[in-house]
Amino acid sequence: MKKPTASAHEKGKFLTGSTMNHVIVMTATASLGLIAIFLVDVANLFYISQLGEQALAAAIGYASTIMFFSLSLSIGLSIASSALVSKAIGAGNMEDARMKATTSIIFAFTAVSMFSIFLFFKIEYFLKLLGATGKTFEIAVEFMHVVIPTMPIIGIALTLSGILRAVGDAKRSMYLTLFGGIATAIFDPILIFGLDMGVMGAAWAIWISRIVILALGFHATVKVHNMLGHTNFKCVKVAFKPYAIIALPTIATQLATPFGNAYVMQAVAEFGDSAVAGWTIIGRIIPVAFGVLFALSGAIGPIIGQNFGAKIYDRVYSAVKDSFIFVTLYTFIAWGLLALLNSHISDFFNASEQAAQIVQLFCIWLAASFLFNGLIFIASAAFNNLGKAIYSTIINWGRATLGVIPFVYVGKTWYGVEGAITGWALGAVMFGLISAIWCIYYVKNLSDDDASDANGLKIELPPTANSPFTTSKGSMT
Repeated sequence: MKKPTASAHEKGKFLTGSTMNHVIVMTATASLGLIAIFLVDVANLFYISQLGEQALAAAIGYASTIMFFSLSLSIGLSIASSALVSKAIGAGNMEDARMKATTSIIFAFTAVSMFSIFLFFKIEYFLKLLGATGKTFEIAVEFMHVVIPTMPIIGIALTLSGILRAVGDAKRSMYLTLFGGIATAIFDPILIFGLDMGVMGAAWAIWISRIVILALGFHATVKVHNMLGHTNFKCVKVAFKPYAIIALPTIATQLATPFGNAYVMQAVAEFGDSAVAGWTIIGRIIPVAFGVLFALSGAIGPIIGQNFGAKIYDRVYSAVKDSFIFVTLYTFIAWGLLALLNSHISDFFNASEQAAQIVQLFCIWLAASFLFNGLIFIASAAFNNLGKAIYSTIINWGRATLGVIPFVYVGKTWYGVEGAITGWALGAVMFGLISAIWCIYYVKNLSDDDASDANGLKIELPPTANSPFTTSKGSMT
């Protein structure tokens, strides 16, 4: 069997060449897979909306709000693994990179499994807390009982995707979500309509999709890049601290957004199922229209991480600057398209009058706020990969609390559900500007002292006669 060589580069691929080109290529490839998943979510809601009950769409909205917490946890763990692995590669230490990749899988599985068990037994409480009642509540509970056990699967899969991004394999990282999306697109209509399973068909399609993503992730990481190997308890113990230093604040950062969204959902729920259905539609529009920005926040991490690990600080600044330019141009294009298509979008989802008004408000006016959300995404990614994940946590929780709660409360009190959603959008402006200014100042003043602090995250392998990171093919180094 031919030995995998694709990941054997001792020099990171992002250390040379145009940083803007790296930003565009990594974002484009990450976007294709990510948006494929989001498009399937749109199709999912479309199929469910054709069943003719607002309660069904509202139930999916409540379930999605809670699922976002699990997904955010998994994304946070993925970012931590990508940051650690990319810095090790940039520093030319492949053994260290493989150790971090292997232990990241263990930590991700453990953390997401614990969260899933807790959520499974508390799901009714959290759905009621969001405002779900009656038939909507019952549908949401049944849906979540099927989906929750898949959360550890996607947790591992996203960590594998982060490892692939760290080695610079944007294409295979894209394939994970792209083929997962294709699987859902195939099985959704079969299960929902063909087997007459309704909403539960969508839940079981999620199972199939996530298994596909996991299988592809392991194949690319193990067979193609040879980035995982055997480990032992001593190595896991040693690896935990540097992983936790990045993972804990990164997870806290990622959980900020679903926390803020949960508050908005509570506010919207006060105005009935039609309002919740409208907010749910917006929740499907955002990832498709602005999935490129979500992808960018993950895609630039390895670019920053490798150059920071190699102490090429001017390229770190260049990558951040180019990302800000990219966000600005993309947001105006997406906003313009949404404004033009606003009525068609609400008709597509068979929205009620109130839901349609909410959707059109977002498309015509509030979508512009994603310029500032994009600035937050980039600043967060930069701080996570520069060993300052706590800064990202401060920014995102500031946005999720001070940038959401007072704005939404005042908005709903004065102007109803439209005011609540407008307040949510306006809160992004202040924190977007703060995060951009803070990030630029920090990156422009990077020094070897900062690199030394971050390199304190380096894992020293426990002294053993034989490295625990070996395979049947021999040493992984």
